[in-house]
Amino acid sequence: MTDSIMSKAATMEIPINGDTGTLPEDDSLEQAAQLQWSLDEKDLQQVMVSGPNLNETSIVSGGYGGTAEGIIPTSSIKGSNMHHSSSSSSMAADDATRGVAVEKLETMKKWGLNTYKCTKQMISERFGRGSRTVDLELEAQIEVLRDTKKKYENVLRLARALTNHFYNMVQTQHALGDTFADLSQKSPELRDEFGYNAETQKLLCKNGETLLGAVNFFVSSINTLVNKTMEDTLMTIKMYENARLEFDAYRSDLEELSLGPRDAVAMARIDAAQEQYQVQKDKYEHLRSDVIIKLKFLEENKVKVMHKQLLLFHNAISAYFAGNQQQLEQTLKQFNIKLRPPGADKPSWLEEQ
Repeated sequence: MTDSIMSKAATMEIPINGDTGTLPEDDSLEQAAQLQWSLDEKDLQQVMVSGPNLNETSIVSGGYGGTAEGIIPTSSIKGSNMHHSSSSSSMAADDATRGVAVEKLETMKKWGLNTYKCTKQMISERFGRGSRTVDLELEAQIEVLRDTKKKYENVLRLARALTNHFYNMVQTQHALGDTFADLSQKSPELRDEFGYNAETQKLLCKNGETLLGAVNFFVSSINTLVNKTMEDTLMTIKMYENARLEFDAYRSDLEELSLGPRDAVAMARIDAAQEQYQVQKDKYEHLRSDVIIKLKFLEENKVKVMHKQLLLFHNAISAYFAGNQQQLEQTLKQFNIKLRPPGADKPSWLEEQ
């Protein structure tokens, strides 16, 4: 509204050379001035009440009435600072991501080069064109271990089959004893005969459960020896064989480089190959020492375990088929074996009585 009044004031005619015919009345000018003052006062009061908005405050360059090109909003200054901090954090994140990517690329590069060298060495050995490091004594012990493991796995398979068959026989004797006892009650003329057979089957069933406890302990010990102790040693042997292949691959690479030219680039490659060769050599010798130690302890442990288990198996089987119940129970006490039929979730009917 102020702008409209000012525009009206600007379009009023000014008398020239004393011409007053077109001059407006003094009262109208005075009213216009008062109206302008009241509007300005209201605008000032509104500004004082609401206060300036810092986000919309502008910095004017070039003085009052300057062009819009000289106005710099403060919000743009604040936004530029925030943009600068966000761009710095994004640049740091990009640098970290780039570092991880470079590290992964280097790892893949080393893995690919190592795989290529080992594959080349393995093919050369298979076709008889490459040399390999051989430890005759150690490899003979490794072959004996693998053969022993196969034989013990066969013993374990047969022992499990014996356990399952004997368990079924004990269950059949159990059912047969219950049937004889029931017929003894229902057949007065054959009560004694059915009673004798029922007692015999119950005794056989009790001895059978005792033998099953001994055989289950034997199977469990053989399983631990074969599938844990021997398998752990064979895993170390596998690592040793891989280290041997890598060692021979880098050794062959070093030998090839040593036969080539001796310029500056070749010497740098030879030095790098020599360093890698030494690393692989140390790894190979360390694993070789681990295999020798594990083979030694495995042999000692195997003899100790099998001595105990074979004695248990022999004494239990002999006592059962000899009908010596006292010796059978004594055998289980000797080896600290608790009775528990295989696959039974609750005590047997003999234990409940």
